[in-house]
Amino acid sequence: MGTTAKEEMARFWEKNTKSSRPLSPHVTIYKWSLPMAMSITHRGTGVALSLGVSLFGLAALVLPEQFPHYLAVVKSLSLGPALIYSAKFALAFPFTYHTWNGIRHLV
Repeated sequence: MGTTAKEEMARFWEKNTKSSRPLSPHVTIYKWSLPMAMSITHRGTGVALSLGVSLFGLAALVLPEQFPHYLAVVKSLSLGPALIYSAKFALAFPFTYHTWNGIRHLV
């Protein structure tokens, strides 16, 4: 009859302890590189886009007014151009970066 998972794990840890092998390299031994930073940024923008689309969809379902009403509210705040362009960049950058990095990865 086969061994149980508990027995297999005990055998694994016993063998690993006897050989004095490290469990795995720790994150601190890696030197930062551009591909590593791009991968982390790609994952971050993917999570941000997913959350943003989900929250926008949820808001569209829950909020009582239509989108033009909320757009008019934002326009009535008379925000400065620097804040408007910063907000546009904050919305456009994750989408643009994630799309182009995905295409780069596929190529």
